[in-house]
Amino acid sequence: MSKSVKSKISALEIPFRLEHDLLGERKVPSDSYYGIQTLRALENFRITGIPLSMFPLFVNSLASVKMAAALANSELGLLDKKIAGAICGACKEIKSGLIHSPFVVDMIQGGAGTSTNMNANEVIANRTLEIMGRKKGEYEYCHPNNHVNLSQSTNDVYPTALKIAIINSTEVLIEVLKELVAAFRNKADEFANVIKMGRTQLQDAVPMTLGQEFRAYSVTLSEEIERLNQNAALFLEINLGGTAIGTGINADPRYSELAVSHLRKITGLELKIAPDLVEATQDTGAFVIYSSAIKRLAVKLSKISNDLRLLSSGPRTGINEINLPPMQPGSTIMPGKVNPVIPEVVNEICFKVIGNDLTVTLAAEAGQLELNAMEPIIAYAIFDSIEMLKNGMRVLRLRCVDGITANVERCREMVENSIGLVTALSPMLGYEKASMLAQEALEKNKGVYELVLSKKLMSREDLERILTPENMLKPKSRAKISSKKNPQYDK
Repeated sequence: MSKSVKSKISALEIPFRLEHDLLGERKVPSDSYYGIQTLRALENFRITGIPLSMFPLFVNSLASVKMAAALANSELGLLDKKIAGAICGACKEIKSGLIHSPFVVDMIQGGAGTSTNMNANEVIANRTLEIMGRKKGEYEYCHPNNHVNLSQSTNDVYPTALKIAIINSTEVLIEVLKELVAAFRNKADEFANVIKMGRTQLQDAVPMTLGQEFRAYSVTLSEEIERLNQNAALFLEINLGGTAIGTGINADPRYSELAVSHLRKITGLELKIAPDLVEATQDTGAFVIYSSAIKRLAVKLSKISNDLRLLSSGPRTGINEINLPPMQPGSTIMPGKVNPVIPEVVNEICFKVIGNDLTVTLAAEAGQLELNAMEPIIAYAIFDSIEMLKNGMRVLRLRCVDGITANVERCREMVENSIGLVTALSPMLGYEKASMLAQEALEKNKGVYELVLSKKLMSREDLERILTPENMLKPKSRAKISSKKNPQYDK
């Protein structure tokens, strides 16, 4: 290779700065906010390809914890006020979204979140150095461990930031859920007078309205708002100040109260210190119960999606009581076919959320002694579930529920032809007679109405009153069972 070519290649090379840690020295790109420990984590954990920056609320929560720690340490006289002020400035920039891209570590990582904590420490330290008029890597003026991580351990920083991020993520999730609940409620009002057949075990049951069906969807989902709020509230209890295992080693006795007090002001959350920091450092029970709450939401969403697919099945050979908005052609071989792709994708999301819940359960069970090293997979599984549910519910509302229409005549036709109408006659005729009527109607392909009149079991007037579908939608006062004899049905 010629000298000119070599010099051109050399000119294109990225300049580096030399950093060192316990394991030795490494070259880090000189313009990078992260440092050597983040670099090692990048090399070690090429797992999902999903970095911390993909979950901005988590990044912001890490910055909030570091800011609270800097303020507490400054107040205690442990951290120079100038350095503390610059750290707070860097944290504010991160919280505003200006510095998220350097949070590059994979969400799934070994080390109980140490790589995440060091990624935050290094980014904040290097931005602090710039604010102080120094160069990145001049750690003698602001060190990732000595200054940014002062009075802290990954084992209290990581779970505290995670809990704050989940609380904030839940608020967003609930807003999306409320919008979906409202969409189902609007459809319930729109379909209030559409008579249809209710079904149990996929068999004809008794009449109802399509509005009642959709109102049930809105009610069952609205229940999850309270459940999510209840379970997210468990995360208000944190172990900040417990440091490595909950004993508070390397932290001032006053640090925990001060840091949590500052963190309350920064986040606006009613955070409180756990009564036993040793227990709180190893316990992941709140994550388990929260994960079960979002799994419960997923189960309900999947059931509703199943219903929408069934009710729209057809269009000629299925139930076809409702029409879903057509979103895309459904087949490369069958012309004219349109599939229920939106409920289908919600089903798929829900399957993944249910699987994530099992992941959280196994990770929580895998904790040993004074720490659970599996918290990164707990974090990833919960954030993944929240993000998918949020996106899935928004898509379900905008691209499906809002555009659903009813096939009114089809709904009524199935009610009038259903054997299920015989249920309304049971209080008048008795269960045995009603059962035999249903059996004969099926065998002879006749209507219940027609058979009752032909056998003179009831007057036309009484029959019309009872079998009017609108009269079967809510409880009615029961009449005395008829004692009228009929030789065909009375033995």
